Amino acid sequence: MKARTLGRHFRESGKSLARNSWMTFASASAVTVTLLLVGVFVMIMMNLNKVADDLEEDVEIKVLAELQISPEDVETLKAEIEQTRGVASVKYSSKDAELEDLIKDFGDDLRLYDQNNPLRDAYYVKAENPQETGTVAKRIDALANTYSVEYGEGKIEKLFGFLNVARNVGLILILALLFTAMFLISNTIRITIVARGREIEIMKLVGATNWFVRLPFVLEGMWIGILGAIVPITLVTLLYVNVYKVATPYLDGELFQLLPLTPFLYQVNGLILVMGMFIGIWGSFMSVRKFLRV
Repeated sequence: MKARTLGRHFRESGKSLARNSWMTFASASAVTVTLLLVGVFVMIMMNLNKVADDLEEDVEIKVLAELQISPEDVETLKAEIEQTRGVASVKYSSKDAELEDLIKDFGDDLRLYDQNNPLRDAYYVKAENPQETGTVAKRIDALANTYSVEYGEGKIEKLFGFLNVARNVGLILILALLFTAMFLISNTIRITIVARGREIEIMKLVGATNWFVRLPFVLEGMWIGILGAIVPITLVTLLYVNVYKVATPYLDGELFQLLPLTPFLYQVNGLILVMGMFIGIWGSFMSVRKFLRV
């Protein structure tokens, strides 16, 4: 298609939006409401997903060595743990360091144990995939010179199960919202096209190709999607900026934080804009199809 023809279609789509201003307003309003719901829900789900990731990243395995382990075997055991399949990192902590940590937490009374430290050398292990923490722990437990392997057995599986359910439910709800949005917007755009069915028939009868007829409507759908995305982008930005400013001081030093303003807002706003354009184009494309069978 020539650039001149394409430019003409762009101009015609703009004029058509102005001529059918009330229909344009109705379609853009439908896009606005649905995209606002989708945008807020995506914003919530992305932050919940970050909380889930933070919780997973905090999961680690504590390996206690045998009490009488030799210095050589300490290094050997560390090397064996590092070579265990699924292990991402290993941090060694001597029994003296373990005692110092206890003294910091519970006070100097524990210094009585300086001369006869009852603790064991420990290794803090993180799995490459936190969901496989239990499997990795069992592999480590099979190594020589390990006294015990602790990772919150039972509780970790419940936590990961809950996080997986929350993610899947969130994904299903977002998809359901998107399909609902596409259905509502398609129907709204179809009403505008039905009102112009005679115009389409005349264009077909004088020999216009399907794409020549369809393109202005597809461009109109794109403009409606862009217009309908402006308000959700503005409201979502204002909402998240204010929530971030209020919540951040309270979450300082906590296990999880909200996603930073950038690039998060750029990602959400870009997603809303692309969804608006796609839904508008798709709705117009599908709605005009039946009128091309003249």
